[in-house]
Amino acid sequence: MARKLKRIILAGCTAVVLGAVSACTPIFQDHGYIPPQDELEQIVVGIDTRASVEDTVGPPTSEALVSDNGYFYVKSRMRAFAFQAPKEVDRQVLAITFDADGVVANIERFTLEDGVVVPISRRVTETGITNNQFLRQLLSGIGQFTPATFGQ
Repeated sequence: MARKLKRIILAGCTAVVLGAVSACTPIFQDHGYIPPQDELEQIVVGIDTRASVEDTVGPPTSEALVSDNGYFYVKSRMRAFAFQAPKEVDRQVLAITFDADGVVANIERFTLEDGVVVPISRRVTETGITNNQFLRQLLSGIGQFTPATFGQ
């Protein structure tokens, strides 16, 4: 009986230890897409166009927003560990830029180490409202309109 009880206790302790160890295992999540190197080698700078790039490596993750001169392929890897916030452990950005005629001008690859921290500028627009409660603002408009203002 004592031997059977020891086995049960040992099995329970083993389950607890294995559960605790597995809870501390990091979880990785991959996001995005970077074309493989063999596909990128098929793109020839100065010859290929937007259409041929899309045919070769697929559509981009995003395109240049300010000027329509580039395709961007982005891939990142996030690691979540126990109760900590997820952290980006790897990032790759492939930038394919085009000239004015839509021909490939350059192919560049950037990693997380190449990243630049962008400072966030906080700009607040003044509304002209000072310390008024929501209800006061809502009710202050009552009585300030006439039937003639409904037609406007």
